[in-house]
Amino acid sequence: MRYLIYFSYDGSNFNGFQKQPDKRCIENMLEDALYNINNYTKTKVIGAGRTDRGVHALCQCAHFDLNIDITLYKLKCALNSLLPSDIHVFKVIQVDSQFHARYMVKYKTYNYVLNCGEYNPIERNYVYQYCKELDVDKMKLAIKDFIGIHNFKCFVSESAVKENYVREVYNASINVDNSKIIFSFTATGFMKYQVRNMVGTLVKIGSGKLEADFIKNVFLDNTLKKYITTIKPEGLYLVDIEYFN
Repeated sequence: MRYLIYFSYDGSNFNGFQKQPDKRCIENMLEDALYNINNYTKTKVIGAGRTDRGVHALCQCAHFDLNIDITLYKLKCALNSLLPSDIHVFKVIQVDSQFHARYMVKYKTYNYVLNCGEYNPIERNYVYQYCKELDVDKMKLAIKDFIGIHNFKCFVSESAVKENYVREVYNASINVDNSKIIFSFTATGFMKYQVRNMVGTLVKIGSGKLEADFIKNVFLDNTLKKYITTIKPEGLYLVDIEYFN
């Protein structure tokens, strides 16, 4: 049977989602838990995507196959009893054997939370402590240029070699909550460092280091990539994943 799980995690003490030898990663933890559940059989977990070290998830997804008879409720309880306290499975469903957690994603939504106010040590792992003023109106104008179908190669890590860097962004917006600025992006998919580079660029625009039309221009001239900065990971959250029916 193939199962799809929805889960959240605090990424502060993980070296990212992808399994790595001798490192604490979300994928390792899930596969270790399933090894015990699935009659001590190695079980491969396929995630909807990978998050970097320090990045959090309110809604991440993954699929796997089990050869045991277990109810959805018992599977959820068993996973949560074996997983560390910084990962929690909140939904388990049975899916078709052809379902794929990564390739069947319709869209994903990421939020990035930044603090422009006084430094807050309690939130330092969950909100980027920028602690300086930004021109929100200028950033709201600039973020609109991300919406649509674009080649995002300039906003992707050099190590993330892809055959196709084109993605469609359905929504890109900014909301302000007191001293916090929340950047939100919904797209067909995201590549390594893409959201962090997009936010880093907007922060440069908001601080006056780049002009409001920079995003529009960098899509036309990739030599401008040298001005793009990768912002820190701690304010980034994977908040939603939607699948095709």
